[in-house]
Amino acid sequence: MLRAKQLSGYKFRRQYPIVNYIADFACISARLVIEVDGDTHGNDEAEARDAKRTEYIERLGYRVIRFWNDQVFNATDGVIETILDALGTNTALDPSP
Repeated sequence: MLRAKQLSGYKFRRQYPIVNYIADFACISARLVIEVDGDTHGNDEAEARDAKRTEYIERLGYRVIRFWNDQVFNATDGVIETILDALGTNTALDPSP
């Protein structure tokens, strides 16, 4: 879904280093980071680490949005819609002419 500028022409880079962290996906031109969280993120300690990471990346001028693995695999349309909203281009899923 984020390959080869297939999402409204935006280029996303996978495993993109941002200073001390590696973002799951980053769109440099839109200053957008997408994090995909699995089972290891579902406890208080992990949530605190994720919040610290998000805060740091946002201080560098990026917007960070997070999804659970389950959302990516089972609610793909909603994930795409959220990303398009963040990019300000949420017209790709509109079936009307």
